[in-house]
Amino acid sequence: MLNFSYFNPTRIFFGEHAIERAVALVPEEARVMILYGRSSAVKYGVVSELRSALKKRWMVVFGGVEPNPEYDQLMPGIDLAVREGVDFIIGIGGGSVIDAAKFIAAAVGYSQDPWTFVMDRGATIRGALPVGAVVTMPASGSEANNRAVISRRSVGIKRAFMNDHLFPLFAALDPTKTFSLPPRYIGNGVVDTYVHVLEQYLTYPVGGEVQDRLAEGLLLLLLNQGPKALEDPYNYTVRANLMWSATLGLNGLIGAGVPQDWAAHRAGYELTMLYGLDHAQTLAVLVPAMMDVRREVKREKLLQYGERVWGMKEGAPDERIEKAISLTRNFFEKMGLSTRMSGYGVHDFDVDLVVQKLEEHAVLPLGEKLDIDAEVMRSILRRCR
Repeated sequence: MLNFSYFNPTRIFFGEHAIERAVALVPEEARVMILYGRSSAVKYGVVSELRSALKKRWMVVFGGVEPNPEYDQLMPGIDLAVREGVDFIIGIGGGSVIDAAKFIAAAVGYSQDPWTFVMDRGATIRGALPVGAVVTMPASGSEANNRAVISRRSVGIKRAFMNDHLFPLFAALDPTKTFSLPPRYIGNGVVDTYVHVLEQYLTYPVGGEVQDRLAEGLLLLLLNQGPKALEDPYNYTVRANLMWSATLGLNGLIGAGVPQDWAAHRAGYELTMLYGLDHAQTLAVLVPAMMDVRREVKREKLLQYGERVWGMKEGAPDERIEKAISLTRNFFEKMGLSTRMSGYGVHDFDVDLVVQKLEEHAVLPLGEKLDIDAEVMRSILRRCR
């Protein structure tokens, strides 16, 4: 096992009435900004419930945060927070809204253009307003980690940044708040969580058996519970397990002391910016292709994955690896996501353009062994058509 330091200060409030319990951590004299995304947060009463739970605390609302939160759209939110003296921010939604809350929280007291800390991956953040998260779409794990992702269409960049000041003070996880999610977002959430776990697991062995077993347990749960959520979206037990697995998938625990491979995420940012795909859709396309191209680099863990997650103990090693990749692809498609760019109507997929963008953004090489250079990436992307 590799050396590691693990830290996570976020307090989790799980279950029904989680919002009411969580906001007890908000000081009574706080000036609170409530962020939300689509109108569903208003339609299904979550904004109203949060406002009621906050009682007489001063509040201002900033709505309409888009999926893949956009820098230019969030700048008025920063101006509003500064103008109104906001000192606490609560985001209602999934990763996009929570990431937007973190961005605004860090930007309020930042002396430069906040795009600076996005581009330096959070290195120059010296403080941030406290953030609370009310999760209505489990997937990103942003409610209990120190990272965020912001896009800026005017320069064609989507980038992750992290800093320990960005850990939310609390996360309210009430599974009933996910009942209204449409099938597309249920599938996206399950696949996003699955890939978060996979990219911290499917690398190379370092003796991290605790992390491996935790990861395998989460993968098995997602394989079992994900389809059930599509079949029975009002099943509380199913939704509770999926919600908690999304938090555990990226709260730092299963990635502590083991190699990590975030190549699919980083390449996926370019697919979102160029072709408008959902984040999870990019992962569904890229991950099977990456497993295929890098099967030798990941050979030991692919065989372990095939045995412990898919139950394959017999047959030639190469056949088991091939089947593990195929079964992963099938699972993503079972959750309603295509694993080919053509499945999203992208028939003019430009492999060279994607590689060009990755080179322009100085993110190559990628992978747990930094062996994904431009040529390897081209080979991966050709399999995504």
